[in-house]
Amino acid sequence: MEFSGMGFVDAIKDLAQAAGMPVPDDERTPQERARDAQVQERRKTIYEVLEQAASAYVGFLKKTTSAQDYLKGRGLDGKTAKDYGVGFAAPGWDNLLKALAQNDEDKHLLIEGGMLIHHEQDKKLYARFRHRIMFPIRDTRGRVSGFGGRVLGDDKPKYLNSPETPVFHKGQEL
Repeated sequence: MEFSGMGFVDAIKDLAQAAGMPVPDDERTPQERARDAQVQERRKTIYEVLEQAASAYVGFLKKTTSAQDYLKGRGLDGKTAKDYGVGFAAPGWDNLLKALAQNDEDKHLLIEGGMLIHHEQDKKLYARFRHRIMFPIRDTRGRVSGFGGRVLGDDKPKYLNSPETPVFHKGQEL
């Protein structure tokens, strides 16, 4: 309560959310409970798609010698890369889309998770991260909640993080 400057009830809710536990709240209406359950289910699905993205990035790294050489040149061996789930976002605009989006729902989840950007004028989707070494950002429960990407060359921006999403809040992650 003191650390976060919040009251008892808010502190309990905050701790429960961090631990992934529901907090009984008798003051909520059945509609509010149903809405909260839908939000929690949607967040769970976003976590799942981010985990799939992390796996796809690891797969892309295994197939890309230039990215492997870059990591070796920076002193990062294969075991360390594997232990931390380091991957690679391939240079193309639609690699992640092709790898993970089987249907419209998948596309929406990738957009919500900050992995795809919808370009309004062209009505196209493209990958937020391209031609970057990818570092998964994990929450306190070990789930992938976002990514940090470092470009291989001198392109800008050199570092790019996931945007704020329902599961990633930059100020709350270490």
